[in-house]
Amino acid sequence: MSDIFHEVEEEVRRERFEKLWKKYGDYAIAALAVVAIGIAGYKFWQRYEVQQHMNASHAFNAAQQALGAGNGTAAAASLADLAKNAPGGYATMARLAEADALYASDKRGEAISLYRAIAAKDDSPVANVARIRAAWATVGSAPKAELETLLAPLTNPTSAWRFVAREILAYCDYHAGALQLAQGEYETLAAETGASQGLRARARAMATFLKAGGDKEFGTVPPPAPEQPANPKGQITP
Repeated sequence: MSDIFHEVEEEVRRERFEKLWKKYGDYAIAALAVVAIGIAGYKFWQRYEVQQHMNASHAFNAAQQALGAGNGTAAAASLADLAKNAPGGYATMARLAEADALYASDKRGEAISLYRAIAAKDDSPVANVARIRAAWATVGSAPKAELETLLAPLTNPTSAWRFVAREILAYCDYHAGALQLAQGEYETLAAETGASQGLRARARAMATFLKAGGDKEFGTVPPPAPEQPANPKGQITP
């Protein structure tokens, strides 16, 4: 008897399934198709993104090699194109590298404008590097107030860039002739344990230089005495 009940139960289940399939089968097939297409599309997009990043990497490296070979103009053009078409991070790095290439090609005005544009975009590490490079590029020509405004986001006590910003401002004072002020700034930087070893060494050297009066004019080195003509026998005449 149990076998009969089992067969009847199986038949009922099969009949219910057939009814459900007739009613909802098309929807189930469509849903499976959508899932399959979605998975395939996601996989395709992943491959596309990987390829785009690889292409951007190759283009970036090629531009860097051109810049290293002294062809800054060609490197700047390639990087400008990469900045327009590269994905995310590569585009930002390409803009910074483009500014470096322009600067290396003696197109200082264009380079500084691009540095400032990158710096104004956000407070990312790349933007902060652009801010530092713009400051160094103009430290010999811009007034200190302008540099202080440019570097203001980096000079607060919690900024990792504060020591570099202070070094630029110290050099600005030195360049402007405010030597005692610059010496004090360099001495303070040299004692900053949180600053890098290289920066502290530079600050210490500048402080020592200024303290020793190295900024003063000590005259010029006299030209060497002219050589005495030789006599016919190859001996130098007295």
